[in-house]
Amino acid sequence: MSENAHARILVVEDDPAVRNLVTTALDLRDYRVETADSGDTAIMAAASGNPDLVLLDLGLPDMDGVKVLEKLRSWSTAPVIVISARTEDADKIGALDAGADDYLTKPFSVEELLARVRASLRRSTMGAHEALEASTFDNGPLHIDYASGCAFVNGTELALTPTEYKLLVLLARNVGKVLTHTFITHEIWGTSWDSDVASLRVFMRTLRKKIEADPSHPTMIQTHVGVGYRMQRL
Repeated sequence: MSENAHARILVVEDDPAVRNLVTTALDLRDYRVETADSGDTAIMAAASGNPDLVLLDLGLPDMDGVKVLEKLRSWSTAPVIVISARTEDADKIGALDAGADDYLTKPFSVEELLARVRASLRRSTMGAHEALEASTFDNGPLHIDYASGCAFVNGTELALTPTEYKLLVLLARNVGKVLTHTFITHEIWGTSWDSDVASLRVFMRTLRKKIEADPSHPTMIQTHVGVGYRMQRL
């Protein structure tokens, strides 16, 4: 039995074959599964069932899955894994910017799907625990004291610029989640111009020099080429 057995999972998929494959795999792992085959039924099911995780197809018959995602994000913080045949970076970025936590491209293996489900539920559980201890954050050698506005690596205080600290905190508060360039630049500078993306790369390079043991081979902050960055849980 998995560590998140009995978690409630909403599967939003209009293709019966894919829906049956996913629900069968989840049922066998003791997850509690509900299904929806359209955007409207997905929104109603999420509102009434309060799922712990949503698996969302983008190609729904009544509305684009991104619209469903935007509606869910207006009131729900449940992790959402997008499952889609769309492989373009623009589609992935659009879904992540709208609030998706992960993006799985069709066709996919059941093993990879289950691994991503476990990871998303684990991050969600950890996030809930961290919310109770929101005054500090620890990840390997990194320690952030939000109350004092200070960060440390191996007990040594870091000399961070205000922008570097904001960037570090943004990544830490979304640990394990891919943050797009657009999302980060909007959160840091309030805009999303190309020049801001160039600035982001500079700040990310200087931040890595201060927190990574080997900045040329970073382990804590991962680059997702063409998409954005993710703080990896060590």
